[in-house]
Amino acid sequence: QVQLVESGGGLVQPGGSLRLACPASGLTFSSYMMHWVRQPPGKGLEWVSSINRGGGTTYYTDSVKGRFTISRDNAKNTLYLQMNNLKPDDTALYYCLTFVEWAGRWGQGTQVTVSS
Repeated sequence: QVQLVESGGGLVQPGGSLRLACPASGLTFSSYMMHWVRQPPGKGLEWVSSINRGGGTTYYTDSVKGRFTISRDNAKNTLYLQMNNLKPDDTALYYCLTFVEWAGRWGQGTQVTVSS
């Protein structure tokens, strides 16, 4: 059974930083492209970032470019999202996501709240 457990969220002031982590189990982690998506309060899901299997190619939505860095440690079966210079608009429930046999897989999410 595929399991992903997001962690690292919390309450932070504008300009602050957080590092999210998503250890994965139940799959050959290095075989899958990974993604971060988020859901702001009262809104739908928004794609944030993606990383290829080896970690050498990354993609970001325009609003986080230069502030967020996606990475992975295949030896630890873990996906990361380093978030710097956080803004109130980054407030959301953050999920890590992958696709296994055409089915999306995600965890419980971790809440990021950016507020003064």
